[in-house]
Amino acid sequence: QAQLVESGGDLVQPGGSLRLSCAVSGFTMDFYAIGWFRQAPGKEREGVACISSKDGTKYYADSVKGRFTASRDNDKSTVYLQMNSLKLEDTAVYYCTTAIDGWCDYYLGKNYWGKGTLVTVSS
Repeated sequence: QAQLVESGGDLVQPGGSLRLSCAVSGFTMDFYAIGWFRQAPGKEREGVACISSKDGTKYYADSVKGRFTASRDNDKSTVYLQMNSLKLEDTAVYYCTTAIDGWCDYYLGKNYWGKGTLVTVSS
């Protein structure tokens, strides 16, 4: 059974750092693009970052560029999101998801999702 499990969410002060992990099981993630989304209270889910499996290109939302870094370790079946210089507005539940065709576009979010991990940025 395909499964994505996020971890690493925590309470952190503004300016702090966290590293989220997304552990994949039940399928070979080598061929999938893996993306990160987030949903803040009262807001719609938004895309944060994505890594293509086709060419390794990484995509980031403008709001996190220069602060967040996505990476993947196919041998460990794990995807990471390193988050630095965290801001209050980064508070959200963070989810990982997949794109079966390996690209970070149409199919992203259309098959597997994790249940999320909560990141709270507060002083």
